[in-house]
Amino acid sequence: MVQRFDVGARMSEMAVHNGIVWLAGQVAADGSEDVIGQTRQVLAAVDALLARAGTDKSKIVMCQIFLADLADFAAMNSVWDAWVAPGQTPPRATVQAQLAKPEWKIEVVVTAAL
Repeated sequence: MVQRFDVGARMSEMAVHNGIVWLAGQVAADGSEDVIGQTRQVLAAVDALLARAGTDKSKIVMCQIFLADLADFAAMNSVWDAWVAPGQTPPRATVQAQLAKPEWKIEVVVTAAL
């Protein structure tokens, strides 16, 4: 059985199936902040969703990061490095992408184990 969280007409925020948690792309609620502030917001949202599913960041099996501008890579990494579980850093890809709203600087997609 697939369990879906915060189901909308277009998408769900999260799905859980067979011991795996998939998060929708997480973006900042306050797009007026710089990439450091937006990254903090996004990672807090990831933490909250994983907790709702009964897991945490130490169980992330893959992370995809989309940056509107690769010039923000070092600043984003400064927040990421302080957040990620020591010794449990997941596989990760970071690419530049045009995000759905111009004020968004980062979007993060996470897959985790329960």
